[in-house]
Order: sequence, then C-alpha cells, then structure tokens
Amino acid sequence: MLEAFEPDEETEGAAHVINDNGGVCDTGGPGEATPDGRSPLDLMLDATDGFVPLWAANTTLRWRINEASLRRFKRPDLARAEIRKLFGEGLALWGRAVPVKFVEDDDLWDFELNVARSKQCNRSGCVLATAFFPDGGQHRLEIFPSLFEESRREQVETMAHEVGHIFGLRHWFAKISETRWASEEFGSQVEFSIMNYGSKSMMTEHDRSDLTALYEKVWSGQLDTVNGTPVRLVRAFTAPEVACV
Repeated sequence: MLEAFEPDEETEGAAHVINDNGGVCDTGGPGEATPDGRSPLDLMLDATDGFVPLWAANTTLRWRINEASLRRFKRPDLARAEIRKLFGEGLALWGRAVPVKFVEDDDLWDFELNVARSKQCNRSGCVLATAFFPDGGQHRLEIFPSLFEESRREQVETMAHEVGHIFGLRHWFAKISETRWASEEFGSQVEFSIMNYGSKSMMTEHDRSDLTALYEKVWSGQLDTVNGTPVRLVRAFTAPEVACV
C-alpha cells in the first residue's frame, strides 16, 4: 500500500472481510458483484428505467474530491494528489472516445470522489469502487480501501471501468447475471472489454470505437432508440438552465 494511503490508526474504520481474493464493482444497484468466468456480450447500455440515459452534447461534468474522506490518512495531501492522478489516468484510457468534458470544481459539482472508511466484501471478492449512470443529480464515485491493495495497472483499469459506467455503460455480462435490470446491446461483439471482469477486463479499441459511434449517432439524430428502447439525453446537475423560447 502506498504511503499516501496508510490509514491513521485513530480514525481507522472496522473492515468486515469475507473473502479478500478478488475485486468486484458494484454500481448503483444494477452493477451487482459478479464472479469471473462469465461469457461476454455486446456493449451494454443501462435501460433500467425504460430508457437508455446518455449525456447531452457539450456536457461538462464538474467533480471534486471529498476532503472529509481523506482525514483517515496520515498524509491527506499525498492521498489527494494520488487520487487525482488515478482518476486522470483512468479517464485517459478512453482517449478521444470520452464524450463529455471533466472539470475539477470544489464549489459547484456533479459528482465527488469519496474514499470509503472500510472494505465491502462478499463471497465474490471485495468491491473496489462504485460509480453511477448518467443522471441529472449529484453523485459519488466511491473508492474502497481494497483498491489501494491492487497493482497500479488494476487501479487505473478499475477507474476506467467506473468512468465507463458514468458514460452509461453496463457490465458485459448484464444479460447473463444482472437480468433483474433492463439493458440493451450496442456495438461489436468482442471477448475482451474494460466493462468485463477478471482477465478479460482491459481497454480495447472496440471499447473506444463503440462508445464514439454510440454518442456520435445519438447526437447527430441518427439514433434515437437502441433495439426499440428510447434514448434520453441527460443534462448535468450543474448545467446552466435552458431558457424557454
């Protein structure tokens, strides 16, 4: 564990660990923890509420780091710098495919990066992070202590995975093990994807090209439904009010 993430013993939270041999993602309910070994499907889009939520064109998402969540570290300043760097590296994996602009803003924000006090584990492993799907409210990208025990590569790829959820993407195994929540398929059928788990979870050109094509077609008006499910464009919480004409 990096020195920046050494907990302050006086503020250390209790950690309930069942199985500490793997990492999972748990995003907004639908992203339920799932073990490795699932078959991959096409790019999955969230359709839980009867529509596919995607960000409107020219969206800017303002974010901040929750300073209170850093108090558990001996060196909050170092932890802050590392978290900021980690988020940037995860975002950079998406390259030119990133459909929105991100701006750090401590005062006016759409989501915050928060470090949980303790681990969250079950028989599938320990949750590394959680995120959210496109929505007009304020949200959290939650980072769990288990993430800092992983390799740097795993940390960065986990962050890229969570950013994928923010763009509107579900897990690749959504129609296999997350069938309680609706999802729609879009794009190429490839075995490896950053939205998968385990050894098959890695950023590929298919991830980038499919995401790019999705947003380009929606924003240009070429695509307003995905397999019959309507697409709904979402404006950020901090977006300026649109004047009625």
